[in-house]
Amino acid sequence: MCPPSPPPLIGVLAMQGDFEAHLRVLERLGAEARTVRSPEDLEGLDGLIIPGGESTTMTLGIERDGLAQPLRDLVRAGTPVLGTCAGLIMLDRSHLGLLDVEAERNAFGRQVKSFEADLDVPALGGSVHGVFIRAPWVAVHGEGVEVLAEVDGHPVAVREGEILAVAFHPELEGETRLHEWLLDRATGRRRGQASDTKNGGQRE
Repeated sequence: MCPPSPPPLIGVLAMQGDFEAHLRVLERLGAEARTVRSPEDLEGLDGLIIPGGESTTMTLGIERDGLAQPLRDLVRAGTPVLGTCAGLIMLDRSHLGLLDVEAERNAFGRQVKSFEADLDVPALGGSVHGVFIRAPWVAVHGEGVEVLAEVDGHPVAVREGEILAVAFHPELEGETRLHEWLLDRATGRRRGQASDTKNGGQRE
């Protein structure tokens, strides 16, 4: 009988912002979670979360700690990624350039305009609860980007390949559907890599 597979290892970028809330969600779901503050912390990850926060501060921290290119390399290698709020901004064309969108910062207004909403997201199994705090929206997106949810006609949840990015904070109200998506993708990728290794690098 084969021993059980270890849980996927998910990194959470910990430059600034609400990364601790994401760590708690991951741990509740049975994943192994790691804070990411240096390029070395990216080694061996099965998935990555770029959390909310202040995008300018996050950009400066990523550049200061030499994380920009290692992050790009990790994601372009096919590692599943979840970006929330400022994480959506960090992934866009003007920042890390990993998601074919242009995000508009503070699109719904400043913090006093914060709100909560239940979004119909069929791709994630139905209604998803999100907290919008100084939230962006997707102003422009490429043809390969799938819009999963909108608020007042503005995309607030998108997916492109192994990247899922949302304009809200699912982690603040116990919403786990997005983290479950990430864990499913990370687990599937790990199994695929194990199959490749077993077959000498060739898929069956």
